[in-house]
Amino acid sequence: MNGSIRKVVIAALVVGVLIGGTIGALYTLEAGPFKVNAAAQPEKSELSRFAVGGLAALETPAVLVVAPDYVFQDRAGTDVRFADFRGKVVLVNLWAMWCAPCRTEMPTIAALAEAYPDGDLVVLPINVDTGADAVADARSFIDVHEPLPFYGDTRFQLPFEFPGKGKMPQTILLDRQGRIRAAFAGEADWAGTEARALIDAVLAEPA
Repeated sequence: MNGSIRKVVIAALVVGVLIGGTIGALYTLEAGPFKVNAAAQPEKSELSRFAVGGLAALETPAVLVVAPDYVFQDRAGTDVRFADFRGKVVLVNLWAMWCAPCRTEMPTIAALAEAYPDGDLVVLPINVDTGADAVADARSFIDVHEPLPFYGDTRFQLPFEFPGKGKMPQTILLDRQGRIRAAFAGEADWAGTEARALIDAVLAEPA
């Protein structure tokens, strides 16, 4: 084998080794960090089967956390905590008058409350407007959506205490132990079959 041919063969071998090493490195990355990253995605609970249709963006955490020990007020100005509703399934809806989707979905929340008159489901709309005039408008608005009660958080802090981290509107479903079972940011039909199926599943769980 003359010198020129030898150089060509050696060069080909070097290129082959480099290509093989690169492919091997890429495979290792795909099988390693990429796989780990996929596994690191938040786990979902069995309620994830209800994240369909209009509730496709529903969050259903596998690790259950109790709702924050946060004080808000009822219509009379009395302090209220989520712990006060233990033993009931609670649908919390955070809303404001400046939030158009909040107002649009409110009739469906009122219809949901009407559909569960026995009190086993508590529908808890909490207004987060600030300022006397805005709160007065919010009270007038909720009054035309019977049977919804008025609750308020004039510090506008509750939306940041839940998974939506400030998004509005924000709706959270708590089980009988006060744990966050599902959370949804954005407008939805809370009287529709998808939402009713989710709520019925949590209501059917043992106390």
